[in-house]
Amino acid sequence: MRVSNLLVPTLREVPAEAEVVSHQLLLRAGFMRKAAAGIYTLLPLAWRVISKIERIIREEMDKQGGQEILMPIIQPAELWQASGRWDVYGPELFRLKDRHGRDFCLGPTHEEIITMLVKGEINSYKQLPLLLYQIQNKYRDERRPRFGLMRGREFIMKDLYSFDRDEAGLDISYQKMYEAYTNVFSRCGLRFRPVVADSGAIGGSDTHEFMVLAESGEATVLYCADEKCGYAANQERAEAVSQRTGSGGGAPGELTKVHTPGCRSVDEVTKYLNVPPEKIIKTVIYTTEKENVAAMVRGDREINEIKLYNALECVRLDLADEQTVQRVTGAPVGYAGPIGLEGIKLVADHEVMALVNAVCGANERDMHIINVNPERDIKPHLTTDIRLVKAGEPCPKCGANLLEARGIEVGQVFKLGIKYSKALSATFLDENGKAKPFVMGCYGIGVTRTMAAAVEQNYDERGIIWPVQIAPYHVIVVPVSNKDQNLMQVAESIYCDLNEAGVETIIDDRPERAGVKFNDADLVGYPVRITVGSKGLAGGQVELTLRRDGETEMVPLNNVVDAVKAKLKALGEEGI
Repeated sequence: MRVSNLLVPTLREVPAEAEVVSHQLLLRAGFMRKAAAGIYTLLPLAWRVISKIERIIREEMDKQGGQEILMPIIQPAELWQASGRWDVYGPELFRLKDRHGRDFCLGPTHEEIITMLVKGEINSYKQLPLLLYQIQNKYRDERRPRFGLMRGREFIMKDLYSFDRDEAGLDISYQKMYEAYTNVFSRCGLRFRPVVADSGAIGGSDTHEFMVLAESGEATVLYCADEKCGYAANQERAEAVSQRTGSGGGAPGELTKVHTPGCRSVDEVTKYLNVPPEKIIKTVIYTTEKENVAAMVRGDREINEIKLYNALECVRLDLADEQTVQRVTGAPVGYAGPIGLEGIKLVADHEVMALVNAVCGANERDMHIINVNPERDIKPHLTTDIRLVKAGEPCPKCGANLLEARGIEVGQVFKLGIKYSKALSATFLDENGKAKPFVMGCYGIGVTRTMAAAVEQNYDERGIIWPVQIAPYHVIVVPVSNKDQNLMQVAESIYCDLNEAGVETIIDDRPERAGVKFNDADLVGYPVRITVGSKGLAGGQVELTLRRDGETEMVPLNNVVDAVKAKLKALGEEGI
């Protein structure tokens, strides 16, 4: 390919709409253009990257026994209603009606469709296990589409679904996909970490997210400082180790109301009453579709709303507004407490129940209660881990300190069990002729997000630095002047020789200044640049430069192909 013929509309200025590096650089380097909020057209260079990621995914899925299919994007509402997800997905689900008034949605994922397909085609345990996957556009009506391809409303995803006869079979399928995902992201040249995660609207039990580590990541990953331990979790799912700080204080005292004028926050109460924050019971009011909830954690902790949502097994969880708090507690925001609250569900974190002589809101303006001893004074409906774990706390597996990193979720694997097969009456006959529900798993990779994550992890002030495995082209040949015919002939010869040798090569044959060509080559991020200049040619050489580290060397003309292939092999591209 010649740059003069390639649609690669580079930009010199950073677009105002672009917040994160990948969004900025993919726009500036001419990889994509915005069609609407969260919706992008992928231009030729981007599609080459996507195609390489998809090829790697297909090879790893097929290696594990996956079979590729293609399912419809438009899905009937009846299936989603039967599974219970029509309401769970909420406003993120793109909904539409056909001309007859029937409800449909644009698929954000395909558990219902695949379950019904297998229900109609597989009837015996002898036909299991089964691994079916597709690579397809998905649609989610994000409230705030942002960060370019990181959080869009239309995106490309690989989703695979496993069907087994029992949990033991699911364990095997899950492990196959875990290994396949590890191979996929390794082959894409990414630094990543599998972490324990929350299953969200997909549902199911065990699940791992594959996080590409990058400062711009939306997720917080907590991992054990002891590398031998290996524990890692999304902060939403990280297990808390209960600590008894704040449980001291001598014998239990008598409940007493005290005046705390204007003290609404934990910080204000601790200063006014001269108590540490870990002796405060922070009570936060929530609403669900079923009831009002008072959630309690220590004053030095934060509530993990994902944990609370899962513990309540609700469809909707919202922080109560000021009017609701006033109605439920009888006091303004900042004075809620569990003592005397009626008609509301009380949920306490484990650490709260271990406190001695603590402080909580009195459900009266400017009043708190001291000498609260939860084991004596509070009768929660549910006691469980509902707090947010932070770096520096002990690892739940080995006790060493937890460290923190930012991550971009690029893949997730789920054990669904019989969640969908039971809801949709999808069964097979076992060896005794008895009908049993399929035991399922689902496994997704964000293809477009993987491309964006690769940029977030590989760039400098000049532009993108593509991992060679997924770079749009491996090499760009840059003749410094189009006016020198000898120089152009040598550049053309090198370009042809490299392509014939199987090296994906592009030549910048535009009548531009050398500086413009160099800047564009760095912005796009080709792993290797070959500069053909008159000074080098006088000595029978060309300049070979690596994009990643800027390493430059002069290479004899008769050794260019071998030198390039050696560099690419060292950079990680197999088979060159």
